[in-house]
Amino acid sequence: MNLLKEFNQYIKEQNLFQHKDKLILAVSGGVDSVVLCHLCKQANFNFIIAHCNFQLRNKESERDEIFVKTLGEKYDVEVMIKIFDTNKYAKDNKISIQLAARELRYKWFDELLHKIKKDSNPELINCPQPAANWILTAHHANDNIETLLMNFFKGTGISGLHGILPKQANLIRPLLFAKKEALAEFALANNLYFVLDSSNNLDKYTRNYFRNKLIPDLKKAYPQVENNLLNNINRFSEIELLYKQSIELNKKKLLQPKGNEIHIPILKLVATKPLHTLLYEIIKDYNFTPNQTDEVAGLLKSETGKYIQSATHRIFKNRNWIVIAPKNTDHAQHILIEKEGIFSFTLGSIQVNKVDNISTSISSNLLAVQLNLDEIKFPLLLRKAKQGDYFYPLGMMKKKKLSRFFTDQKLSLTQKEKTWVIEMDKKIIWVVGMRIDERFKIEYNTKKLLQLILIVTE
Repeated sequence: MNLLKEFNQYIKEQNLFQHKDKLILAVSGGVDSVVLCHLCKQANFNFIIAHCNFQLRNKESERDEIFVKTLGEKYDVEVMIKIFDTNKYAKDNKISIQLAARELRYKWFDELLHKIKKDSNPELINCPQPAANWILTAHHANDNIETLLMNFFKGTGISGLHGILPKQANLIRPLLFAKKEALAEFALANNLYFVLDSSNNLDKYTRNYFRNKLIPDLKKAYPQVENNLLNNINRFSEIELLYKQSIELNKKKLLQPKGNEIHIPILKLVATKPLHTLLYEIIKDYNFTPNQTDEVAGLLKSETGKYIQSATHRIFKNRNWIVIAPKNTDHAQHILIEKEGIFSFTLGSIQVNKVDNISTSISSNLLAVQLNLDEIKFPLLLRKAKQGDYFYPLGMMKKKKLSRFFTDQKLSLTQKEKTWVIEMDKKIIWVVGMRIDERFKIEYNTKKLLQLILIVTE
């Protein structure tokens, strides 16, 4: 195997970068990153070296830092070193050491793609002034196999089965074509020195368990398992392309953007197969988890007003539609009112309170209304008025379409478009700022009231 030839060929085939580009090589000092340095030097690429000292292995970490500096001297290139307090970062952010190191590393890599001044960060040693085009890491084929298996067992879905991508934004992995043993043979043939990381033998780290135990055991039963998995990675990558094309076609047919919201017709959605897979692909973009897919599917048969929420969005049913709306209500078209409080929307805000009939004087102000709480159950839905809406205006026993009501009120087109309503279980209880519904008026024996106050923003 001519590793240099295959290295150059892989870069060309995958269109990873150009010969004129400036590269930052992430170098730990281990065999993989040392081989990457040597290949880049042999190929006459323009590169500098970046090394992370996570301070996790005491004298070993110091040894690695010193060794990487000698690599810079050997190849006559700039070396950048950053020292991290990884344990503190992990503790402060309540994450694992592995995740902390990953976050710190890639955050620094992002910074390195821009100009960095020495005096702005004293932790950077021999930091160059010019920006670079790409960050290169020494991930290889065996890393890809481990990632594939880890993603499979974590249940990441088809998007995790392509393993490590050779190019993501400004991050490039040009050694994915080569197995670990090929890199070790190249290092031996070229008399390359490197350091050993003792933590690679600790099975407390998930990747090390896959590397040191699971995959060797699999090879006993299936000697060609590594080659088979690498071939599968290529197949899965192509399958993913077809999968994404199908998902995007279905999204285009189903999703109807309305302002900051997404509206989905339920009848069309339930007729789409496979429903659960498509649902997950829709909701994951709004920070919903795979485990919430069944709950969203349940909404399709639920009553109006039922909802599910993520950290940033709510999904709820409104008649024949599923609506995905941001929790930030300032610009939402549909706002769920689950309890008492103040709810902001485009016209201002609505204050919702439960009060005793005895202690409250009945208001004739159209901006502050009281309703019979005995006839009302939460959640309520604050939304824009729409075509086909109707209600029973106070004092009338027959229903009236909002369009007719607006005409009677002599509203302009602009005023009609700005009208909001509050709905409960498909019944409009208040045309906001105009009229309550007859069915929810206060009776002589009403004891509890729901008070709604519109606070208009000037």
